[in-house]
Amino acid sequence: MSSILSDNSPASVSAERFDAIFGGQPTTAVKAPGRINLIGEHVDYQGGLVMPAAIDRYVFGAARAIPEAEVRLWSSSCGGRLVIPLDWATPLGGEDRWANYAFGVIAKYRAAGYPITGFEAAFVSDLPLGAGLSSSAALESATAVIAESLAGIELPPTERALLCQSAEHDWAGVPCGIMDQLAVNAGVGGHALIIDCQSLEYRPAALPPELSIVVVDSKVKHALADGEYARRKADCESAAAALECARLHEVSLPQLETAKGALGDRVYRRARHVVTEIGRVRCFVDALAAADIAAVGRLMAASHRSLHHDFEVSCVELDCLVEIASELGAFGSRMMGGGFGGSTVNLVSKAGAQDFADRIIARYREMHGAELESFIVHPVDGAKRVEG
Repeated sequence: MSSILSDNSPASVSAERFDAIFGGQPTTAVKAPGRINLIGEHVDYQGGLVMPAAIDRYVFGAARAIPEAEVRLWSSSCGGRLVIPLDWATPLGGEDRWANYAFGVIAKYRAAGYPITGFEAAFVSDLPLGAGLSSSAALESATAVIAESLAGIELPPTERALLCQSAEHDWAGVPCGIMDQLAVNAGVGGHALIIDCQSLEYRPAALPPELSIVVVDSKVKHALADGEYARRKADCESAAAALECARLHEVSLPQLETAKGALGDRVYRRARHVVTEIGRVRCFVDALAAADIAAVGRLMAASHRSLHHDFEVSCVELDCLVEIASELGAFGSRMMGGGFGGSTVNLVSKAGAQDFADRIIARYREMHGAELESFIVHPVDGAKRVEG
């Protein structure tokens, strides 16, 4: 694998860091993208439709097998080298909690019967942490591809995504839906994905060539394991139980309105977001296919309002960024991710994308004296090995 050291790419940097931390050359290198979500927020764990895309910001990993029955992990984002026995069965705590996203995947592969043996791995990333771009799913997926590469296997994207999701549930304590892991593993270059989170069927959808995607990171950090995500999910499960269905994707808006009094205000509003958001995704797919950019923008705005009012996961910084984006001429803008901080996703004209990215930072700085980060992203293929 000496050829992966031949340039200054992030993949080469991961190999260089591997050499510095562990000594010698890795035998495999991988990359796993982050993801944006155009529309369909907080509906994946209720079997809804979502429309994410893998993006050209990555977690890169370099690794090699070792004879010892342990996993040795190092990350540029977290620092410190960890050594974890292969048969370790308890989530790590404190400063080592980040490793649950990686080692939890190894535990799940071993529990499923795959021939995973000891290895050491170094990870570097140009994917912002806590920005709502699925850095956790990217780390999980990079670890999964490393494990598969060293074991001489290759799982289909859906099977890999399910193992990664299970690891996040049981090792990181986040009861996430399947969207992040499936988007990270099944991404198609130049396309978004339309994912049915009930059937796990997905298909690519081309984006209008005149549009670019700009992410604006509010720099407000969130921790989804702190209980807020779980509380939203529990509210949705309460609504589904009251409506006598398995998940809210089965519920129509008239059915929900009929049960409003029995649900109580908070649970009703949580369910209303899910039901109406699934409807917005269907309309969004049709609007993109018809190149109706005005309708696309209206649907993104409605999604953000619903996340703010009904699901209550937005914040003043995200609301402000959406408002500024509209003033600067974005076709559509909304918060994305789990909420309580993170990023907005913005659809803008390709010709004016960099100008938009620069101006929204300047405008926010003028208003609040705070520094943000904005960047143009492009849809890419899902997690895979980096060939040397």
